[in-house]
Amino acid sequence: MTFKKFCLAAALLLILIPTAAAAAPGEIRVIKVADAIGPGVAVFIKDSIAEAEDDQAACIVIALDTPGGLASAMREIVMAILASRVPVVVYISPSGARAASAGVMITMAADIAAMAPGTNIGAAHPVGAGGREIDETMSEKVVNDMVAHARSVAEQRGRNADWVEKAIRESVAVTETEALAQNIIDLVATDMDDLIAQLEGREVAGKGTLTLKDAPQKVVQESLRDKVLKAISDPNIAFILFLLGAAGLYFELSNPGAVLPGVIGGICLILAIFAFQMLPVNYVGILLIALAVIFFILEVKVTSYGMLSVAGVVSLFLGALMLYEGDDPSVRLAWSVLIPTVGLISAFFVAVAGLAFRAQTATTLTGQQGLVGKIGVVKQALDPQGKVFVHGELWQAIARVPIEDGRKVRITGVEGLTLTVEPAEEAAA
Repeated sequence: MTFKKFCLAAALLLILIPTAAAAAPGEIRVIKVADAIGPGVAVFIKDSIAEAEDDQAACIVIALDTPGGLASAMREIVMAILASRVPVVVYISPSGARAASAGVMITMAADIAAMAPGTNIGAAHPVGAGGREIDETMSEKVVNDMVAHARSVAEQRGRNADWVEKAIRESVAVTETEALAQNIIDLVATDMDDLIAQLEGREVAGKGTLTLKDAPQKVVQESLRDKVLKAISDPNIAFILFLLGAAGLYFELSNPGAVLPGVIGGICLILAIFAFQMLPVNYVGILLIALAVIFFILEVKVTSYGMLSVAGVVSLFLGALMLYEGDDPSVRLAWSVLIPTVGLISAFFVAVAGLAFRAQTATTLTGQQGLVGKIGVVKQALDPQGKVFVHGELWQAIARVPIEDGRKVRITGVEGLTLTVEPAEEAAA
């Protein structure tokens, strides 16, 4: 009887344990983004959302403070938020933070949008890399595309689509109070605790009611991969790393045994390739840059009177212009980076090629071959053999004509330990 009771209790316990675990509130995942929006940030947010879905988190809070960033990365984040099975809250915080440019669209995509006091949102007009203006035709095309995308997202979330359009076309921006009054955001919260308290019991369309009162908070930490990618995924940084990698390997191949330039070049090249995986790279641009390196190498081997170096510089410049593709004006090399970098790297390649060329064509100054062309003095008459003093050494020598003691001779060749000489006067004549 006791055994039966024990089995019944064990069976009941096995049934109740999973039920209790499932009933426990999930975690609140907090993703802090205080940086420009780029491929590294996009990967970090997408991975964090996927992990939260797998762990059945109660909700995700993206604490946002950004000046904007790449439109392509912003679209990836927006798509991940819209597709998330876990409720996503975008909270522009702390006080003094902003959600400009790409940050506006990310906020609009949230299930619930919130701001802290003293924050602002807006100024979403697109600009090119480095903050430069883009030409009128391209600007109209990009603006219209972004407006259509932003209005679609805002309408899907039931927010003020007209204001979003103004933020893009006219770069308008508003405070948290104005944003709440104009149906741009859903609430204003002083801090994370206040935000959680206001979220409690809110209904999220298609995702149920938020139950967060006793839910633990977990701040999602960036992995080393996220940190590295965030640092190198800027189009300008990736371009510089790629050229530094090519220059380092070129120097190592031109001067075998230097080691350090080759190691640094290899690391830079690997980091650049890693960054290129996240950027819209045009491989024609990479091929043109590789062709430029080949031209510089051939300059050492082929007498082109500098034409190959010129071709290398032109190919390098065209490759830089064509390195990134697509209509996104933010994925472009800034002129302030392109011109100096191409100039410095071209000068480096030409200098190394020149040094290698001079090293190959320079007259040998050491060893036996370095004696050819030197002037010596006969110490034992040559008829045809004798001895010649040159470079502080006494050498066996042979001449085609007899040469008496004390005469100056010019060395014309070296065979083993014997010099071939001729009278210096005859060589001068």
